[in-house]
Amino acid sequence: MIPVQTPLPKIPLGTAVEVLIEWIQVHLHGFLTAISRAGTLVNDNLVDLLLAVPPLLMVVVFVLIAWLAKSWRLAVGTAVTFLLIISMGQWTNAMETLVLVTLATVTALIFAIPLGIWAARNKYVSAFVRPVLDLMQTMPAFVYLIPAVLFFSIGAVPGLFATLIFSMPPGVRMTELGIKQVDKETVEAGRSFGATDWEILKGIQLPLDIPTIMAGVNQVIMLALSMAVIAGMVGAEGLGQEVVSALAKINISKGSEAGLSIVFLAIFLDRVTSALGAPREKGSLPSLIDEIRRRYRKWRHSRALLKKKRALLKKGGARPAHGNQ
Repeated sequence: MIPVQTPLPKIPLGTAVEVLIEWIQVHLHGFLTAISRAGTLVNDNLVDLLLAVPPLLMVVVFVLIAWLAKSWRLAVGTAVTFLLIISMGQWTNAMETLVLVTLATVTALIFAIPLGIWAARNKYVSAFVRPVLDLMQTMPAFVYLIPAVLFFSIGAVPGLFATLIFSMPPGVRMTELGIKQVDKETVEAGRSFGATDWEILKGIQLPLDIPTIMAGVNQVIMLALSMAVIAGMVGAEGLGQEVVSALAKINISKGSEAGLSIVFLAIFLDRVTSALGAPREKGSLPSLIDEIRRRYRKWRHSRALLKKKRALLKKGGARPAHGNQ
């Protein structure tokens, strides 16, 4: 390829980034090593914990989660899809991917929600954060693997780091958006009663912002899961590594099974997190329990009324007999 001649001098942005990465490697080596060891330890222990439970028992747990969160239909779908994962021999890989996604999501939300709250309450922070989030979202995901490998070598931690950076922006944006959309008159009503900023945030803004925050959580999880394949390229075990291996060997069977397992996990996580921020559905386990309790209270009430009516009838029937005497 023939280089294009331009009258403008080349701005060494890439060189500046390389110098920054090298400086971080040299001066923060101990800190990065500690993070790598801690991340590996937590990841491995969680994977071992999930794999220590018999797969069929874990399927029952996931089915109950689906039923609690949404409906019996999702519970049935969860049972079918997770049994398919077991039958395809992808259970271990699926649990490794689930742990990676969970750790990345939790870590991302630990930073994203407070940052979103801060941005919603400070216009200067919002103005600074917005282009940074644009950069994080539009940067090709593969680019994050370069510093991740340089910082943490290969394994689960660089995959977790890249997944964290790629998936965090929706959490910040949705939290900020939700707080800004809270009715200003409601906030002013709280202030008029003498509520502090913290009390308004805790008692008004965050409760009203829950559906929007949960939508952000859903997006964070979906982006984290979409990074599973890319994380497999740097040694993160799981379904992503299985897809990468299948691609290297042109193994259509293995690639299809790993890909379908990722889809099944995505559907389960999407439906559950979407339901957490929405009103209870009629077919969910909590709504069923509420209906049973409501009917039981109604039965007890009707039984008490019947007893009272019988007592009044007995009392009324006894009066004439007393009068005849």
